[in-house]
Amino acid sequence: MRINLKDNASCRCAVTIGSFDGVHKGHQYVIRQLAGMAHSRQLAAVAVTFANHPLQILRQGDPLLTLTDREEKEQRLKAAGADEVVFLSFTEEMAAMDARTFMSTFLRDRLNAEVLLMGYDNHIGHDRLCFGECVTAGKELGIEVVGCDEWEAGRGVSSTSIRHCIAVGDIEGANERLGYEYSLAGKVVAGFQNGRKMGFPTANIEMASHKVMPASGVYAVRVWIEGEEDKRRGGMLNIGTRPTLHNGERISIEVHIFDYSGNLYDKLLSVAFISRLREEREYGTVEELKEQLAKDEARCRRILEDEGRTEKDVVVSASEAKGDSF
Repeated sequence: MRINLKDNASCRCAVTIGSFDGVHKGHQYVIRQLAGMAHSRQLAAVAVTFANHPLQILRQGDPLLTLTDREEKEQRLKAAGADEVVFLSFTEEMAAMDARTFMSTFLRDRLNAEVLLMGYDNHIGHDRLCFGECVTAGKELGIEVVGCDEWEAGRGVSSTSIRHCIAVGDIEGANERLGYEYSLAGKVVAGFQNGRKMGFPTANIEMASHKVMPASGVYAVRVWIEGEEDKRRGGMLNIGTRPTLHNGERISIEVHIFDYSGNLYDKLLSVAFISRLREEREYGTVEELKEQLAKDEARCRRILEDEGRTEKDVVVSASEAKGDSF
């Protein structure tokens, strides 16, 4: 069901509101409740979120890296059960808006919402109305406000905690909280070709700058290659400055795809992070580095095989690949 904000007279919906960065397990739990409640009432289940993260307005000067871009967020919210996703621009004017005005302007007048599902610890508006206060405001506006059941297993699951896990290299902890494998996407660009000289040809990926970057180190990954939509390949990926090779201080992202010999230049790759093997370190000689890379490959192959992972849906967004280099 498509929600038209300009002509919504015939649309009847139940909504929930949130930033939903990452669409982690807690978010998925809320969306499943929304869908179940909405469909039982013959309503559309609508997730209302923001085109930009509210903290980018509320904490200006403190850049916020995100877990998902707009396209990923929309696809994952729909996969969780939302019939439609509505993106609002979070502006300074919206930040100053009280809850009652927000509910009347956006939920009632623009979306024709009949029900608002609120998380157990949510607040709305500049005046930060809690659930009970929103119930009262909702009655005045003709919107039924319903509380979401608390997810007991969800304590400690938050977008903030996931960003921290990724930033320090705890990719397993991040994936457990997300309920899927964290991924980055970007175009393959020219690199130093040092890997090829050592017998480990790598694709140098130009990643989007707005997403959280995992800590430097070596990772076991799954790789999706543009044009090979039905196949994911195993690989090992390095994030860092290649200190043994003295290639400067610029951080690069290079992936060695197992058993692959095709031309990847200018292709879009999506990389799903499975496990972090080790930190990046400097070796005394190139030969020592080559020996370590052979060990890393063997370990990556074992990890990917032992996991027995099915090919999960890594959402690939062309917008992630945008950058000055292409």
